[in-house]
Amino acid sequence: MQPEAVIFDIGNVLTRWQPEAFYDRAIGADRRQRLFAEVDLHGMNEIVDAGGLFRETIYDWADRHPGWAPEIRMWYDRWIELASPRIEGSIALLRALRAKGVPVFALTNFGNHSYEEARDKLDFLGEFDREYVSGRMGVMKPDPRIYQMVEADCGISPGRLIFADDRAENIAVAQARGWQVHLFDGWQGWAARLLAEGLLTAAEAGL
Repeated sequence: MQPEAVIFDIGNVLTRWQPEAFYDRAIGADRRQRLFAEVDLHGMNEIVDAGGLFRETIYDWADRHPGWAPEIRMWYDRWIELASPRIEGSIALLRALRAKGVPVFALTNFGNHSYEEARDKLDFLGEFDREYVSGRMGVMKPDPRIYQMVEADCGISPGRLIFADDRAENIAVAQARGWQVHLFDGWQGWAARLLAEGLLTAAEAGL
């Protein structure tokens, strides 16, 4: 069954999301290991992704951990570097699909406020036909409710949706609901899958 709409995760599908790698560059691997051992930065980010304020949440955590305050504030002050580099091959696929009239959605664990701030820096965020952002929806992947909300909003049957995500647990829940899925490990593999589904030609997919 050919998919009717294509759904992209954002982090590690359209742009890299590897905070540890950023901090390794910014403060060195040894200090980064100490920072992440002493401060739950990923837990902090989950608060943002669940709908918490962006700058305020991060700066509050910096105030709670004064020994690491400048480094924690980098999560906000240098956020675009955390979310870099862009995965240009995937962005090209998004644009090729839309050029053919294929609806393209985002389904992402992303803060509402951070998403809005990112629009000026990540231009492709303005190119989706529908945006499903955890910070707006009040629920995060892999909670089955977020997939149900996508289905209810777009009105497309699960079997006609194809979803690319880099996390196996997110893929597993979508697949259990009947979605077609692709575990993302590089834009070329995703391009080959879209070609196999008949959504793009080899030339359109960049292959």
